[in-house]
Amino acid sequence: MAERTCLIVDDSKIVRKVMRKIIEPLGFAILEAEDGQQALDAFEQDEIALVMLDWNMPVMNGMEFLLALRARTDLTQPMVVFCTTENEFTKIQEALMNGANEYVMKPFDEEIIRGKLEQLGLI
Repeated sequence: MAERTCLIVDDSKIVRKVMRKIIEPLGFAILEAEDGQQALDAFEQDEIALVMLDWNMPVMNGMEFLLALRARTDLTQPMVVFCTTENEFTKIQEALMNGANEYVMKPFDEEIIRGKLEQLGLI
């Protein structure tokens, strides 16, 4: 099977590094972006199967990115998992209503991420 691509979108380099260490061994090529605008730009070069998305970022936040991504009809739409400190029920509901496939709270660990990817049928 061809390697699928995961885009990790978080303004924290440490979070991106930890997420990479969890997801890369599961058979994904990894791209990284520091904000939503960089993430949107990544879709111009690559077909992306999975986006691990932070909410609170400069330039373009996670929700703005999600809305822009889901509005694009020219793309094969990826699975999107919000991975954030936002824990209010209304925020989770907003994310899912606007096209997120799953929601993970920070801090996360390998077991949590693996479980979400299994639920989504990605591993």
